[in-house]
Amino acid sequence: MAWNEPGNNDNDPWNPDKNRNNGAGRPDEGRDKEKNNDPWGRPSGGKDQGPPDLDEAFNKLMDMLGVRKSRKGGGSNGGGSGLSGKFSGGLIAIVLLALFALWAATGVYQVDQQERGVVLRLGEYHSTVMPGLHWNPPLIDSVSKVNVTKVRSHDHKALMLTVDDAIVEVGVSVQYSVQNPKDFLINVRNPEESLAQMTESALRHVVGSSEMGQILTEGRELLADEVKARIQSYSDLYGTGLLISKVNVENTQAPTQVQEAFDDVIKAKEDELRVKNEAESYANGVIPEARGRAQRIREEAEAYRSEIVARASGQADRFDRLYREYTKAPEVTRRRLYIETVESVYKDVNKVVVDTEGGNNMMYLPLDQLMKQSAASASGSSNLGSSDISSLTDQVLNELRKRQGVTVRREGRN
Repeated sequence: MAWNEPGNNDNDPWNPDKNRNNGAGRPDEGRDKEKNNDPWGRPSGGKDQGPPDLDEAFNKLMDMLGVRKSRKGGGSNGGGSGLSGKFSGGLIAIVLLALFALWAATGVYQVDQQERGVVLRLGEYHSTVMPGLHWNPPLIDSVSKVNVTKVRSHDHKALMLTVDDAIVEVGVSVQYSVQNPKDFLINVRNPEESLAQMTESALRHVVGSSEMGQILTEGRELLADEVKARIQSYSDLYGTGLLISKVNVENTQAPTQVQEAFDDVIKAKEDELRVKNEAESYANGVIPEARGRAQRIREEAEAYRSEIVARASGQADRFDRLYREYTKAPEVTRRRLYIETVESVYKDVNKVVVDTEGGNNMMYLPLDQLMKQSAASASGSSNLGSSDISSLTDQVLNELRKRQGVTVRREGRN
C-alpha cells in the first residue's frame, strides 16, 4: 500500500503531526509497543491486515545503513528533500564501493604452467610473469598469455629452380615454439606470417644453390639442416622470439608434367648405386682373401728360407767336424763316409745285385716280389715291415756266401 494513497494519512512516514511527540514520548506509547510488536506495524491481535508496508521496510533499511531522516521542519516537501539527499549520497557510496570491488576482482588472473604472461601497462611493455596467480589493475594493465611449451608446425610447398636450371617441387614442415614471449607479441605484428615468409626465402636460397639430383636423392637431410639454420638466423635478426626445433623435408619431386621421366632417372641412379654396392661388397670379400693368401705364401717362403739356412748351417758345421776327424784318421773316415753315402742312396731301393768274383755274371734278387709272395702266403698276417725285409736279405746273402764264396754287395734295403 503506497504511503501517499488517499485515506491512509496515518501511515504517512513524512507526516510531522504523527511524530510530534516523538521526543517526549506519548503516555500510551508503551502500551502501543506492547500491543504491537510486529516490525511491519501490523496489529498484535493476530488478524492479518495484508502485506507489510514497503515504505516502512525501506525506512528501516535506511536506518540500518545509517541514513536517518530529518526530524526538522513541518512541511512534507522539506522533509522529503532532506531524506532524498542523504539517501542519494549513501546509494552512490554503495554503488561506488561495489564498482571498486568489481574492478579489483577483474584484475585477478592465473597463468598456467605452460604459459607466460606479458603485461602491458598503458600500452607499453611492463613485465613478463611466470606461472601462478597474479593481479594487475584492470583498464591500466593488459595481460596476454603465451604458450611457450607447445610445438607448432608450419607446412610450405612450392616450385623452385635449382642451380642447374631444373624445376623441382619441394615440401617442408617447420616445427617451432615460442622462446621469448615479449618479442613474439611486441616486435612482430604477425609472427606466423613472418615465419612463412622466412621459410619461403630460406628454402629458395638453399634449393637455388643445390643441384636437382642432390635434392631428389641423398641431399634431402643436408637440405633440411641448411634451411633450419637459415630460418633461425632470420628469426633472430627480426626478433620474432621463435625457436626452430626441426625442419622435415616432406617430399621432393619433379613437376607433374615430367614426373615419369624423372622417375626413370631416379631408378637408373638407384640401380647404379646398387651395382656399385654389390661391386664394393665383392671387392671387400676378394681382397682380404687375396691378402691372406699372399701373407701365407710370404710366411711359407720365410719358413723355407729359414729351413734352408738352418740346414746349410748344419751341413757346414757337420763338414767342419768331419774334416777334423778326417785329419785324425783319413782312411777310417773315408770308409765310413763311403758306407753312409751308399746306404743313403740305396736305402729306398727294393733290389739286390750280387757280383761273383772271377766271373762276369751278376745275380739279381727281386726282393719286392719275394715280399709280395711272402705276404700272400702268410694268411691273416699284414704286410712285411722293414725289419722283415732286412732279415730276409741277410738270409739270402748268407746262403750265397756259403755256396759260392762270393763277395756280396748289397745295393738296396727296405
